[in-house]
Amino acid sequence: MPLINDASISERHKPENVNHKHKEQMKPLDKLAVVLTSVVGTMYCAFAFAALALISLPDAIRQGRQAIISWIAQTFLQLVLLSVIMVGQNIQSHHSQIRADEEYKTTMTSYRDLEHILAHLNAQDEELLKQTHLIQKLMSEK
Repeated sequence: MPLINDASISERHKPENVNHKHKEQMKPLDKLAVVLTSVVGTMYCAFAFAALALISLPDAIRQGRQAIISWIAQTFLQLVLLSVIMVGQNIQSHHSQIRADEEYKTTMTSYRDLEHILAHLNAQDEELLKQTHLIQKLMSEK
């Protein structure tokens, strides 16, 4: 009798690419949020925000030191660092996606190898059973 029958092989969990599965399950608003995050999370956007923040700098300078400190904290840092932080997060996210894709490929290779090994072992089990039955038949005839 085979150690693993064909039914249990077909019932085994087959690995899936979670990155593709995640993209397929995204709703339209999720996709819009990803697009906006991708746009805001670029250095070009950080430069645009810096330019936008610098427009109000002359007015802050005219109002004095307190206004300059307020401008730095409330305008420049919030606008520019928002994009810069998002750039870093996007880079980290991209690295995680690449790693997940590589792990999926490795898992699929192992999965196919294991299926091949199990099929080979099942074939060997069947052959051993045939040989055992043949030996038993020959022994009973003597």
